[in-house]
Amino acid sequence: MSRFFGIVIAMFYREHEPPHYHATYAEHRATIQIESVEVSGTLPKRALNLVLEWHNLHKEELEENWRRARSNHPLLKIPPLE
Repeated sequence: MSRFFGIVIAMFYREHEPPHYHATYAEHRATIQIESVEVSGTLPKRALNLVLEWHNLHKEELEENWRRARSNHPLLKIPPLE
C-alpha cells in the first residue's frame, strides 16, 4: 500500500477483524489497528512514530482499503510520508 523511509505498509486479503494493517521495518514487524491505533509487535521508536504520523494523515484511506480488501477489490496505493 505504501513505502517510506524503509518502512513497508501492507494490508492482506482474508484478514481477521478488527481492521488493521502491517508495518515492516528491517527485521521488525508490527500490526496496527486502524480505529484504536493499538500496536502489536515491535518497531524501533523512530519507525513507529513515523508510522503513527502516516496513520493519522491517512486514516480514511486505510478504512477504505480495509473495506476494499474485505470485498476482494484491489487496494489503493496510499501516498508515503515525506
